[in-house]
Amino acid sequence: MNPTDEIKGTGFPDPKEIEKEINEFLANKYGNKVRVMGTQIGPWPGAVESGGGQEVSQEPDTRSIRFDMKPAELHEYLDRFVIRQDSAKEILATKICTHFNRIRYAQQMGQLDDQEGIGRIKSNMILIGPTGVGKTYLIKLIARKLGVPFVKGDATKFTETGYVGGDVEDLVRDLVQEADGDIEKAQFGIIYIDEIDKIASANNVIGIDVSRTGVQRNLLKPMEETEVDLRVPHDPVSMMEAAAQFQRTGKRVKRTVNTRNILFIVSGAFNELEKIVSKRLSRQGLGFGASLKEKRDRNDLLMQTKAEDLVEYGFESEFVGRLPVITVLEELSEEDLYKILKNRYSSVITAKKQDFKAYGIDIRFTDGALRAIAARAHLEKTGARALVSVIERVLVGFERLLPSTDVRRFTVTEEIVENPRALIQEIIEDESHPSRCELFDQVDSLERTELYEEIKDREEELEKRFGRGLRGWALDAVVDAAVSQGVLPEAMFQRFFHVEDSIRAFEAEFEGQYGFKIRFSEEALKELIAMVLNGSEEALIVCRKIFQNYHHGLKLVMERTKQTTFLIPKEAVRNPEKYLNETIQKTYRQQGDDD
Repeated sequence: MNPTDEIKGTGFPDPKEIEKEINEFLANKYGNKVRVMGTQIGPWPGAVESGGGQEVSQEPDTRSIRFDMKPAELHEYLDRFVIRQDSAKEILATKICTHFNRIRYAQQMGQLDDQEGIGRIKSNMILIGPTGVGKTYLIKLIARKLGVPFVKGDATKFTETGYVGGDVEDLVRDLVQEADGDIEKAQFGIIYIDEIDKIASANNVIGIDVSRTGVQRNLLKPMEETEVDLRVPHDPVSMMEAAAQFQRTGKRVKRTVNTRNILFIVSGAFNELEKIVSKRLSRQGLGFGASLKEKRDRNDLLMQTKAEDLVEYGFESEFVGRLPVITVLEELSEEDLYKILKNRYSSVITAKKQDFKAYGIDIRFTDGALRAIAARAHLEKTGARALVSVIERVLVGFERLLPSTDVRRFTVTEEIVENPRALIQEIIEDESHPSRCELFDQVDSLERTELYEEIKDREEELEKRFGRGLRGWALDAVVDAAVSQGVLPEAMFQRFFHVEDSIRAFEAEFEGQYGFKIRFSEEALKELIAMVLNGSEEALIVCRKIFQNYHHGLKLVMERTKQTTFLIPKEAVRNPEKYLNETIQKTYRQQGDDD
């Protein structure tokens, strides 16, 4: 059928006609450099057609947003992923949960669209802390846990009239993209702007500082409340969408996003801010006028930052007023960096394990190696970011050479961290090298024990989350697979239950197709689940491959014995052909004896 015929009688314009009009518009604006081909005309995303050319929005889906999360729950979640920063985690968890619970309350009371805004002050925040302490990571974790769309921007790319390609309103539009076009959901998102200290104006300086003040003023309305048009002015794509919309409905519909409930969080290092705080406290006679000799002094001073300090730093008072919550993150010590490496929820070690796993190589790290990496990273003064750099420098030679050898597992030791290149060949050439044998087994066993204990401590939480728990061999299978693959226990729990459900689905599928039942014994189930958890194929595919001929063989047995349910043992999983043949032969021998 011709695509044009499909839309006749629907009120949609002819695709060829609209394509011609768009190309004429582009030719006038850009010459013959740009051309549109294959225009598709259909319903506007997020809307359906109704009588009279009106547009009716589909019901927005915000069910995935956790409007009712309690601060303690979010705080506990952050503790699992983020080392130190106790004050920041407490403030962020409390104020962000309160923000969304107030939205929930307003929805229940029918006050969400209250234009007066009485009693409504958004908990927009400003995060202060050096690079690499986890500012962005914290906000990403919170957005993920709450189920809200999240976008990040860089304040240094803004100018008074916008930056190349757009301005802060583009971040609002990006929220809609992150929400898969759901405007309603986007209006509950989080916008995070980093390097905000770079738009502070300096005293007694003209020129660029005027522009910085302008950027601050441009941020005022979005941070409080404004309507952002989803169509970007002078953008060809937006113009084409508007033209198609007008031809379809006969009306120019303005699609906007309201920023009333969008949470704005800004951050920066704020170098020299502690001196301003110190000067203020010194004037008040609180004894903070001494020169700063320790890093802890800087943190103590920053913890006492007030709005007036930020104004003196170079921010407009109106801008600071839109950011009522001030949070300070501490610089990470060497011990903190070590704890990050030890933390199972840190991606630093997990990512490197998976890099080697992609080549079929298992890698483990001794405690001494982790401490040596943390010590080197601390010298670089870039926080947690330095951990990745140090690990890459240590292991790049191994990552280059080992995939071409028969080495399938090895352990990173303190000696390897100190002198990696000198030990590569030694490890490759010696099959019985400790890092490939007993040392690996020791570290691997320790990891499994630690994970097992962690899961036992969280047993009630995990059972509540997944609706069922794991014990015995099932828990052992999850621990083994999680350590081997370097994934989080939650991910492996979810994978386990999915595999188990898929195997039960295969049993039902088999019965539906062939009219008799198979049921896996516990040992067979254990064998199948372990196979799938440590493999790359889905459980249904694995089952279909293993038991593809079983309906023929078991049907012969059923015809001889009238048996309609078969219990499948682990031997059938390990060697399906052998087990099936032996079962058929045994049945025929018994039948012969009976005869």
